[in-house]
This record gives sequence, structure tokens and C-alpha cells, in this order.
Amino acid sequence: MTKIFVAGATGQTGRKIVDELIKKEIPVRCLVRNLDKAMEILPPEAEIVVGDVLKTDSLTEAIGDSHKIICATGATPSLDISAFYKVDYEGTKNLINAAKEKQVEKFVFVTSLCVSRFFHPLNLFGLVLFWKKQAEKYLISSGLKYTIVRPGGLKNEDTSLPLVVSGADTLFEGNIARFQVAQVCVESLFNSATDNKIMEIVTQIDAPEKNWDDLFANIN
Repeated sequence: MTKIFVAGATGQTGRKIVDELIKKEIPVRCLVRNLDKAMEILPPEAEIVVGDVLKTDSLTEAIGDSHKIICATGATPSLDISAFYKVDYEGTKNLINAAKEKQVEKFVFVTSLCVSRFFHPLNLFGLVLFWKKQAEKYLISSGLKYTIVRPGGLKNEDTSLPLVVSGADTLFEGNIARFQVAQVCVESLFNSATDNKIMEIVTQIDAPEKNWDDLFANIN
């Protein structure tokens, strides 16, 4: 059975991704920096491996026998203004390079709405959107099969509203629950309509309910 490697597994979105994989009985291997924290918050069915996207020598072994990757890493805002450059760009590059070396089948990358807008307020804080965009470019040019998922503002409530899925640089506002981001990531692993595509995702209370094939058909 296909095994999925999740980077950023102990993050708020990463945990939801792991939960969704476990719910679907898909084997999952989780990259974590803190083993004790991971043991506390991740389900017992998850396989845990200690590593760091900033430590290149740890990644090839960490990926192990995984077939596909979901990258949900992201720097935490701090006084270190280079954190987003290091984690969101250099760290993602390291993981992409390791994925190429391991010849993984697909790389799903969670970034953000509005990454193409340099003059966005979020870029005032360490150029977070800019570095996510540079990491997207690196993935696109890597030769790996990929899906880039750009969610709107992330909400922790498990409120399910109808999804809106669109192509790159078409949505510029909106919110989405983290568990729905997780659902999109997991579904995109196995749906060829998302191969080598960028998806922007939000929820809207008045949007029509659609199945996954119809949602993914909207991607340019």
C-alpha cells in the first residue's frame, strides 16, 4: 500500500493531514523534530521519524520507504527575520532534493493564498509569502510530479462549509478550516487531475456542493 511522508506533521495543519490519512487507513510516516511532542499529539498508528528539513543529511533516510510526500512545514513567527527564508525556502528545497533522490511519486506542497503578491501585508513579516513562492518555483522546476495547495486564511474550527477550488492567482481572500485543507491534500495525492497543478482553496457558505472530481476539474 502507498505510504505517505508528512513533513510538518506536528504543526496545526500537519496534524490534521496525519489524522485524515489515518482515518482513510493510509500508512503515514511523520517527520518531527521533537519526539516527545510528537508522541503526545500524533495518533499511535503514525510512524514517527526524527529529522529536520534544515539538516539535509537526515532527510533521505527519514523519507525511507514512503511513496509520496505532503509538505506542510512553515516557520513560526519570531524575532529571527530569516526564519521564513530558512524553513519555508531552504528547508523545502532540501526536502524536494531528497524527494528527487528517493524518486517519490508525488509531492504535495501547502503554501498560501496571495503568494504571488509581493506587496502583501504578510510580506512585512520576514517575506513569508515571497519565500513560499520561491519554494513553489523550485518544486515546479524540479521534475517531480507535484500539486501545490494554496489555502486561504486558516481556521481551527472543524466547521465544514462548501469548498471553492480555483487555479493559480485567481482567489485573493477567504478562509478555510484546517481539516478541509487536509482533505484536499490527501485527495490530491490520488487524483491525476491535480498533477502538476496549483490549487487555490477557500470555503464559501453559498458555494454549491461538489464532489472531488468536479472540484478538481476547475483547476487550469
